[in-house]
Amino acid sequence: MNTAKRLLALGVFSLAITGPFAQATEAPAPALYQGVNVAQLAHQQPVHWVSVAQIENSLSGQPPIAVGFDIDDTLLYSTPGFYRGQQMFSPGSDAYLNNPQFWQKMNNGWDDFSIPKQVARQLIAMHLKRGDHIYFITARTPTKTETVSRTIQQDFSIPDSAMNKVIFSGFRAGQNTKVSWIKQKNIRIFYGDADSDITAARDAGARGIRVLRAANSSYQPLPEAGDLGEEVIVDSQY
Repeated sequence: MNTAKRLLALGVFSLAITGPFAQATEAPAPALYQGVNVAQLAHQQPVHWVSVAQIENSLSGQPPIAVGFDIDDTLLYSTPGFYRGQQMFSPGSDAYLNNPQFWQKMNNGWDDFSIPKQVARQLIAMHLKRGDHIYFITARTPTKTETVSRTIQQDFSIPDSAMNKVIFSGFRAGQNTKVSWIKQKNIRIFYGDADSDITAARDAGARGIRVLRAANSSYQPLPEAGDLGEEVIVDSQY
């Protein structure tokens, strides 16, 4: 066999050996860039968005009413305290939420590390201007003492004459503990970040308005705002 034939035969043999293996080991390059079209950018869910000004306008001409607020992720970004509680009492699990020691700390000082939400400042200022009666209802476990009321009053500049102490409704499986309090205080509007806040308002005959939960809240998964057909306040995640 001459030199040319030998080289040709060697090349065919080499392709037969390496071809299939080369195909099996080659991985597709990762997609580093993903495009988007204008239709995708413009798409929005059919949510009933409202502003604080629009809520105020909807109350124009009405006498003062009672309004209620959930606390965690509605008034306060309180993840720092909840994160600390988990790390201290039950790393990696939510068992700390059933620990009275955690609630004693959370309700007595750890809200000093909570961040007041800007939307809550706007809402409270608007309702104070109207002369509305403001109540705070949380499903936190009640403790013998609490400083949450003091923290809220200071954070939102609420005068003594308009300040009502926080109501700790507690948690009971299968029962929305806020409903009876909303009824008892004759609350007409209740603000909250969770589905249970909106359903509690409706069950009590009140208007439920959604405040967006911050994306980095420790309370996960994030709720689907607007999925109950409720009003959702724009830019209310902070």
